[in-house]
Formats: sequence, structure tokens, C-alpha cells
Amino acid sequence: MPYYEFCCRSCGSFDRSHPMATVPDVAPCPGCALPARRRMTGGALLHTGSTATRLLDATARTAHEPAVVTAPPARTTTRISRNPLHHKLPRA
Repeated sequence: MPYYEFCCRSCGSFDRSHPMATVPDVAPCPGCALPARRRMTGGALLHTGSTATRLLDATARTAHEPAVVTAPPARTTTRISRNPLHHKLPRA
């Protein structure tokens, strides 16, 4: 379901999800319960479920739900190149 932006005169803007067929023009504000009018905004540019959306959601979620690390990540083996030109590259 798409999100619609509503604007309360005392609390400001908030988003609500509604089916497209039943979008109200006025919704109660979650802060003060006064009626808030729907604002006309641009459409969403990202598809929900896309890789970019999942990355943005995960990044935003880390602000209030940081990941807890119990152990360092497992070491992965690096592949050794057999190309003789790669032997001239500097080693880190």
C-alpha cells in the first residue's frame, strides 16, 4: 500500500498507509488527534522491495536498532592470482 502525507496544523507532517481506492482527505493526527489534511506530494521514486529501498531501510534502522556483534566475521580465503603481471603489484 502506498504512503500518503498528512499535515497537522499543530504537530506537523506524518505519513499513513492507505489503499489507493480508500484514501481519506482528512486523517486524525497521531499526536493530538486533530484532523489533518492530506498533502499533495510527488510520487515515490523507489520501488518497495528493491535493493536500494532495502539498503535505505536497513541504514535508517541502524539509528535506533544498532546491530549487536557477538564475534568477529569469519575470515575468507583470498584467491591467489596466477597472472605473472600481478606479481609486480605492490603488496598491502
